[in-house]
Amino acid sequence: MKKVLVTGGCGFIGSNFVRHTLQYHSDDRIINLDKLTYAGNPANLKDIEKNPRYRFVKGDICDAALVRRIFAEEQIDTVVHFAAESHVDRSITGPADFVQTNIMGTFNLLEAAREAWLKDGALHQDCRFLHVSTDEVYGSLGETGAFQETTPYDPRSPYSASKASSDHLVSAYFHTYGLPTLITNCSNNYGSYQFPEKLIPLIINNALQGKVLPVYGDGKNVRDWLYVIDHCEAILTVLERGKIGETYNVGGNSEKQNIEVVHTICDILDEKVGWMPDGKSRRSLITYVKDRAGHDRRYAIDATKIRTELGWSPKVTFDEGMKKTVSWYLENKPWIASVTDGSYREYYEKMYGKR
Repeated sequence: MKKVLVTGGCGFIGSNFVRHTLQYHSDDRIINLDKLTYAGNPANLKDIEKNPRYRFVKGDICDAALVRRIFAEEQIDTVVHFAAESHVDRSITGPADFVQTNIMGTFNLLEAAREAWLKDGALHQDCRFLHVSTDEVYGSLGETGAFQETTPYDPRSPYSASKASSDHLVSAYFHTYGLPTLITNCSNNYGSYQFPEKLIPLIINNALQGKVLPVYGDGKNVRDWLYVIDHCEAILTVLERGKIGETYNVGGNSEKQNIEVVHTICDILDEKVGWMPDGKSRRSLITYVKDRAGHDRRYAIDATKIRTELGWSPKVTFDEGMKKTVSWYLENKPWIASVTDGSYREYYEKMYGKR
């Protein structure tokens, strides 16, 4: 049985990973360490709270004593590190939290793993430390080309700079101490349980309410989109077959301009729930707003390495994934409402205390 510490497991990608792993890896035990910031929602995993192979710990990865205690109590042999401050706009207005969580939090996890797994400088068990990162560490692309694992880092925001720093720390612990680390740099994810400040759930939520659909700049910023369950499968593949010390880029082979994504959502909603009461398409709600500072023009991932070396490639097309995603949000309006107004917090604050 693997004893897996998942950090940030109540967030968007983390909660999908926890649920997916418990469902398809019946021998794994998962310990979910989450601080429960605004984007960490235990309700994302309400259906598995009583699973005997699952334990939730409310806590901060910056709490070194707590992290070491979890390693000792649970005999952790695998770390999947999602926990991070991740919203670019928030990093621009408040960078300190990003430095603390993304850099110092990662450092604490690495130190705990080194203390638990390395005895007299040698690895004494089969362990893995997988650090989940982002394609944003590479900076911005022109109209052609794609990020490869050898692309020089060129972060443009406090968020991406903090993630780049944590990537370098993880790599350094492999080269310096022999810690069995792995890094994945992933393109933009979408799917169920994503916090509504992000582009896709924001547009879905606003469009359902007839609100303005804000699009930065000219809307032609390009991102490579990956369905979240495909990302979960990629992480499990890297854990099982990845070469220690290596980095694997994970992409969806689905480059889209932001305005294309917004148009797709509007069209799916118009088809599923009908046009708005005024007889107009939801595309009429699109409003272009001032571009944000440091907004990278284009990201694209070259996922050749993970495909050729490990046999992973995305299974869900963008059109299929978007239909699945819009349907999930339509079927889970209470979840959206509770996250948007914060009402879910009252129940969990009784269980775990206030944030």
